[in-house]
Amino acid sequence: MLGFNAPLSAATGVPGKRSDPYLGAGFLVEIEGLVVGGFSEVTGLQVETEVEDYREGGENGFVHRLPGPTRYPSNLTLRRGITDVDTLWAWHQEVTRGRIVRRNGTIYLLDAQRTPVLSWNFADAYPVRWSGPDFRAEGGAVAVESVELAHRGIGRPAPGPDAARGRGVADVLGRLRG
Repeated sequence: MLGFNAPLSAATGVPGKRSDPYLGAGFLVEIEGLVVGGFSEVTGLQVETEVEDYREGGENGFVHRLPGPTRYPSNLTLRRGITDVDTLWAWHQEVTRGRIVRRNGTIYLLDAQRTPVLSWNFADAYPVRWSGPDFRAEGGAVAVESVELAHRGIGRPAPGPDAARGRGVADVLGRLRG
């Protein structure tokens, strides 16, 4: 009996090798030119290709489903415990003053050893919403800020041994560890 690992072994070419899913709890966010630190949550990694229906005259058995434009329907939302480092606030304040500075960034998924294994790049982002913490005297919760980034696209580097190690990841890791 081959068991559950047989398809994984066939896909990886290594007998008995497991390819367990990565946990979503370990990640880093790098935004070009900004020291942004770590985040507790990132949402909005979403890409959709619209589908257009086309009815062909005389064909009643099916409707053609043609690919339409690809779009990015959600802003990226970054959440973290608020700190005295105000780079996200300052970036958003520049936008409110009419000075739009678009920046590229990368979201790195980390494995159990805190090594980047996958990454998603986002292009030409700028903050469109900043939300501060809710204050409640009875709780001991961490004060959280969030920033939403409009962007022009999400992509992933081509697979390979160094695909997740984009330019600047060593700097980000060094800033967070040091």
